[in-house]
Amino acid sequence: MSGGVVTLFLCGDVMLGRGVDQILPHPGNPELREGYVTDARMYVELVEAASGPIPAPVDPAWPWGEALRLLEEVAPDARIVNLETSVTRSDAFAPGKAVHYRMHPANLPALTVARPDVCVLANNHVLDFGRPGLEETLDSLAGAGLRAVGAGRDADEACAPAAVPVGPGRRILVFALGTLSSGIPPDWAATTDRSGVAYAREPSAAVAEAAVRQVRRDKRPGDVVVVSVHWGSNWGYLVPREQTRFARALVDGGVDIVHGHSSHHPRPVEVYRDRLILYGCGDFIDDYEGISGYEEYRDDLRLGYFVSVEADTGRPTGVQMVPWQARRMRLEPAEDRDRAWLRSTLDRICHGLHIAMEADGTLSVVAGFAGADR
Repeated sequence: MSGGVVTLFLCGDVMLGRGVDQILPHPGNPELREGYVTDARMYVELVEAASGPIPAPVDPAWPWGEALRLLEEVAPDARIVNLETSVTRSDAFAPGKAVHYRMHPANLPALTVARPDVCVLANNHVLDFGRPGLEETLDSLAGAGLRAVGAGRDADEACAPAAVPVGPGRRILVFALGTLSSGIPPDWAATTDRSGVAYAREPSAAVAEAAVRQVRRDKRPGDVVVVSVHWGSNWGYLVPREQTRFARALVDGGVDIVHGHSSHHPRPVEVYRDRLILYGCGDFIDDYEGISGYEEYRDDLRLGYFVSVEADTGRPTGVQMVPWQARRMRLEPAEDRDRAWLRSTLDRICHGLHIAMEADGTLSVVAGFAGADR
């Protein structure tokens, strides 16, 4: 924290399983049960056909690429990622799911190298290998000294916030939940006597009220509150009205940042009542290169969000979005024309905001934060 300002790094889906797991030093069982792909190494072959050879086994830092250098330069007070994979040796595939993600626990250095302060687990892949797989995931993260939020051994643990100290008497408090619309099966919900995720069937007014009650119970003076939500479809820029109403209800109830994810590409950013809403941060790390069908969304382009807020009020003082491009399952700086495409796209879909290109190639949200009500 510097000068009364707290800076957070937020990103969308960090998918270190499947093909990414196979290029790391300790690849797990490559078996898959997808409709067309039965071996995770096939995703590596698709990536190499599209982008060039990968020098596997790669260093654990490989998937993060140039993003690590920038994280060290900016040195945010907290790093929050959506970890969308099970961390397990299990071969017990969850039935009824078309896609399963797992990373071998011995490959955890590929996560710890980025030093995340909070790993969000309220998503549709953390129980891909059942509740024993979730148990191993929770144990693996705890053993590596990583905070997890949004999943647990019972509902109390799944719904409890993660607290990141950022100075004397100050914390970043992170809550998380996942919805049916992101593909989370209803029976993955944590209960009083069953492990699972912090689950909401839909982003309703009642769910928002319950979330706000918990925030008010746990929030202390000086806390910056983030609610991380896994919701919505994989593709498209339209934000459903129920998501907008839900996010705004959270802000009305005292939440400072809404951190949305699930879509494979970035979705709109909104400033509402001097608070930031990220409706969809997009994928950050995955094995999707070489998969065709949605080229119009440029899901090879990735954004990392550096959000600065006043420590006392939670009001944003700046939002910087850094564009990278996935090449050979590694994040590299996006080229000028790709940065321009992202800026133009975000400028078009973020109604009421202007997205500017800075001299260093980062994108910034231009808005009159004070008193904003958009």
